[in-house]
Amino acid sequence: MIRTHEAGSLRKEHAGQQVTLAGWVARRRDHGGVVFIDLRDASGSSQVVFREEDDAHGLRAEYCVKVVGQVRVRPEGNENPELPTGAIEVVASEVEVLSESAPLPFPIEGSTGVSEEARLKYRYLDIRRQQVARAMRIRSKATYLAHQVMDEHGFNYIETPTLTRSTPEGARDFLVPVRLQPGSWYALPQSPQLFKQLLMVAGLERYYQLARCFRDEDLRADRQPEFTQIDVEMSFVDQDDVIALGEALIGRIWKETVGYELPTPLPRMTYADAMSRYGSDKPDLRFGQELVEMTDYFADTTFRVFQAPYVGAVVMPGGASQTRKELDGWQDWAKSRGARGLAYVLVGEDGTLGGPVAKNLSESEASGLAAKTGAEPGDAIFFAAGTASASRDLLGAARLEIGRRCGLIDESQWNFLWIVDAPMFEEDGEGGWTAVHHPFTGPKPEWADNFQDHPGEALAYAYDMVCNGMEIGGGSIRIHRAEMQQRVFDVLGISKEDAENKFGFLLEAFKYGPPPHGGIAYGWDRICMLLAGGDSIRDVIAFPKTASGFDPLTGAPTPITLEQRKEAGVDAKPKAEA
Repeated sequence: MIRTHEAGSLRKEHAGQQVTLAGWVARRRDHGGVVFIDLRDASGSSQVVFREEDDAHGLRAEYCVKVVGQVRVRPEGNENPELPTGAIEVVASEVEVLSESAPLPFPIEGSTGVSEEARLKYRYLDIRRQQVARAMRIRSKATYLAHQVMDEHGFNYIETPTLTRSTPEGARDFLVPVRLQPGSWYALPQSPQLFKQLLMVAGLERYYQLARCFRDEDLRADRQPEFTQIDVEMSFVDQDDVIALGEALIGRIWKETVGYELPTPLPRMTYADAMSRYGSDKPDLRFGQELVEMTDYFADTTFRVFQAPYVGAVVMPGGASQTRKELDGWQDWAKSRGARGLAYVLVGEDGTLGGPVAKNLSESEASGLAAKTGAEPGDAIFFAAGTASASRDLLGAARLEIGRRCGLIDESQWNFLWIVDAPMFEEDGEGGWTAVHHPFTGPKPEWADNFQDHPGEALAYAYDMVCNGMEIGGGSIRIHRAEMQQRVFDVLGISKEDAENKFGFLLEAFKYGPPPHGGIAYGWDRICMLLAGGDSIRDVIAFPKTASGFDPLTGAPTPITLEQRKEAGVDAKPKAEA
């Protein structure tokens, strides 16, 4: 080894020892003939003292160096209690520059205010920053813990193909041309869903994988074109079995990475309850401000805006003190979400109602409004009216915005729950139905025989884990009976021919005694982001893309040459069409 000790490992008990350190020059300070540097490696940093300025003359930020010296206790008054190594320093006797550094595109230490594109272009420098490196290590530790838990529960780690055929899974596929079969294409998998079900048919019973998934969809903070799931499938289980495993997995990870003891069993909330109370199927329960349905309250109203299938409200504490500009800002916020606006009533300190909506209310509606919504003097009441789904969606988003603006969310709190009993189908906007999860999600046992007769009411045997208002995992008990699968296809308008074309290899396998099975997939990037306290999954991905899908580091995606295009057969027609 080039070094005898790691820089971050030195303590008072090492005083008097000669050590050899190797790492990077994090900071340099010149103090009248004496030079101090902070030498950083993966373990942390130690202060190094050069008595002769000439020894440190050529050292610059991020030079990679080797230092030989003696550890001593820092002089009284010079300790730094904020650092693990703050009680000692190394008095250098030798220094060797292992490699020099060019001028930095941004400072490594305290590089706040640097654009994300610059940080991603020089990601290898960005990762030298303590908080970024910490996120990488948290992800690594969580991965080891996941493997331990799954091994303890008897799971087999099995890799599924990266090059496969295109199957409809809700997003666009990334496609790969096949040089040896011009005109034919592979697809990168959006998830291993069909393969893990085949592994259950194969009798392996317990499968998991840290699976790479690829989806060509519009990007945002919590999306990347390539991402990672911890993917799980089990045979001969029901919902409670999968939920128990999920709690064991997440419980171990949270306990051993951030010291949080998961209060199992976690609470469960139905999808219908979550939507009616919070306007979201991933509610953040770290604060209150539940939605209040007002449909019956305004059943006889003469106010045309509230003559709607659904009317709901949410209260903003202290919101009556907002300026007109701030109230107008809420309208712009609502319009940015596709709504026409956000109606509101202001409750004065004396209990009188103000705002444009108040003058349209009858005396009886106005007199009982505060009590019905739970508003206090000085609060604002926001309303949405229209279809239940759209109105609850708007109010749910307003609730979260209220929580952020009013500081109601306890950022130090962890809040987990399961959302169960989601709808099996939803209207596709064209008079038909589409699967809320995917076509292989089974119905709840009580809907097994008649879901096809009541598709708008049927409930799925599905479950999602939510943490702090973010869905981190979801799964279901699958369909394993051919006749039930066909009934689902019938509801979705998928003909037998289409089903064979899209899912033929799975349906063929299901002719050979498939076991009852179910599973779950956790968004690994999201989990690691939460553990590291990040704002985006890009914070915990070593080399991520920007929000537009661009890679500033490598410049990808890039055009290909005409020769590459011809060789790959990009423009070739399949033989059947030629």
